[in-house]
Amino acid sequence: MSNTHAQDGRTHLPLQDRIPSSKAREIFRRIRQKHEISKNDLLTKSGLTVSTLTRVLEELSAAGLIEESGFGASTGGRRPILYRTRASYGYCFGLDISRTTSRLAIVDSAGQKIDSISWTMTEHMTPSALIDYVVEQIQLWIAKYRIPHEQCIGLGIGAVGTLDRFTGIIENPQWFYAPGWNDVPIGAELEHRLRIPVLLDNGANTAIIAESWSNRTKGVRHMLYVHAGVGLRSAMMADGKLIHGATDMEGSLGQMIIQADGIPHRTPGGNYGCLDSYATIYAIEREAISKLRTGRPSRLQSVIHLGEAVTFRHVIEALHQQDTLATEIVSQAATYFGIGLANLLNVLHPEKVILGGPLMTSNDLFFYTATQTAIRRTYHYPSYQVVFSKGNYGEEAIAIGAALLVLDNLTSRQEA
Repeated sequence: MSNTHAQDGRTHLPLQDRIPSSKAREIFRRIRQKHEISKNDLLTKSGLTVSTLTRVLEELSAAGLIEESGFGASTGGRRPILYRTRASYGYCFGLDISRTTSRLAIVDSAGQKIDSISWTMTEHMTPSALIDYVVEQIQLWIAKYRIPHEQCIGLGIGAVGTLDRFTGIIENPQWFYAPGWNDVPIGAELEHRLRIPVLLDNGANTAIIAESWSNRTKGVRHMLYVHAGVGLRSAMMADGKLIHGATDMEGSLGQMIIQADGIPHRTPGGNYGCLDSYATIYAIEREAISKLRTGRPSRLQSVIHLGEAVTFRHVIEALHQQDTLATEIVSQAATYFGIGLANLLNVLHPEKVILGGPLMTSNDLFFYTATQTAIRRTYHYPSYQVVFSKGNYGEEAIAIGAALLVLDNLTSRQEA
């Protein structure tokens, strides 16, 4: 998915060819990591000679990738010139493909969000339907913001797995409401339709890219991201680098066994007593239906219309009304989630944990119950301290991170 062609017939350069010099890629990467940075700091950190750095900065400026942003504080001599990424160099699109809601965002080359839109993933949202919506919206944005094709840097996709990020194929995801989501060549199809480079990765990975970007000046090196919704997804950064396994393990967190003789998994081959069966939207809905069938009184009976099945939305609505049963069900799921989270902390020891997804954003009860449970079960607490957060991007983290994935690839080393 690297060599694409523009709509006017011109070849669209692969992402890494936009900055052909390895020294220029390294300097641009350093500038991107700061809001602004002085030439002296770049000289110290890069190890380049003054003449080489000057030439590289001129190369990046001439290409429109960076710009001067003023002068820094003087340390006794001339005030140093500051450099920053030039926001108008180009634009990247980021697509979040999730089971309940999918989202598209556009960011500029400085990583600032310009616009976003979301779609509910109903039983009618097949791959072809979503692709049509995405293509149409990107074309509308290109017209609205008057973006020349050469300034469309690329599209990143953060998707539910399993997937193959090298071939751009969503392989075998589970629990979509619409049919047709197996073996979808999403990358090739969108490259063909849009004529820009397309990159695919796990949605949890793109979310942690976004949250790492928002923390880039704070020195956070080891970060864990967990997305809790219809399923459970996780990603990890160690020493500032995203960890990829030998294969896409998008749903592996949900298979963590927390009760060996527990509930059977909802799909064949799943583990008995795994976290997915206790701490997901599915688990909450199953528990609510079970409790109502035993005659438990609840406001759920008043928020469900005649003939409707109990859904997560109904549980949250009852929770907002301080319903005892809804509070009990959500607290129980959050406690199980916290146990699974403690297991991750005891193995990975991140500095910061970002918790995202519908279970975290719909109500504070789940977040606080889960984090307090995890803290009480974390080994070496309180000497080992971890920061929990819902993140800076919230529901847009996957889409924003997918767009940032494209920008990151401008400075990636080309694989042999």
